[in-house]
Amino acid sequence: MGRIVISENVSLDGVTEIAGDEDARFGRWFDWMADEDRIAWAEAETAEAMGTEALLMGRRSYEYFIARGWPSRTGPWADRLRSLPKHVVSSTLEDLGWENTAVLGGDPVHEISRLKEKVDGDIVVYASTRLVHTLIEHDLADELRLIVWPLVIGAGPRLFGETSGVKSMRLVDTRMVGDGMPLLTYRTARES
Repeated sequence: MGRIVISENVSLDGVTEIAGDEDARFGRWFDWMADEDRIAWAEAETAEAMGTEALLMGRRSYEYFIARGWPSRTGPWADRLRSLPKHVVSSTLEDLGWENTAVLGGDPVHEISRLKEKVDGDIVVYASTRLVHTLIEHDLADELRLIVWPLVIGAGPRLFGETSGVKSMRLVDTRMVGDGMPLLTYRTARES
């Protein structure tokens, strides 16, 4: 059975993306990163991709990857992402611009539950804040991997939205990515 692993870059205040990503008031996240940290971050992301069996994304995140040229990029990380099965939750996506991509239409909770039954290993969710909210609300997420950037953004979508109840997590690992970014790994602590 597959495990849903949410892999997010978050600011100290829980923001998962800068509104518009290129907003001049905030710049880009990478503008604040030292070269050594950028290399360490890319190595951590590559290592995670190598241990992944499939990707799960929302439509907007999928289109973000497409717009930034991931289908034609080269290198170990890009090559691995290209080879992985990619599952996109969408009721509107028609143009699949990245090989090995399938659309999960219909009820996302049902479709993702079925996907977990089919995949043996980690199903990593990149970005996809709205999808993450659904996964957490419906207890479909098994693990969260958060790289915490040393920034307070102050505006933008947050990792966690409102839930119908408490969602208990257990910290299972911490390590540093570069000099300034902790990678925190949490597993869900579901009641028996």
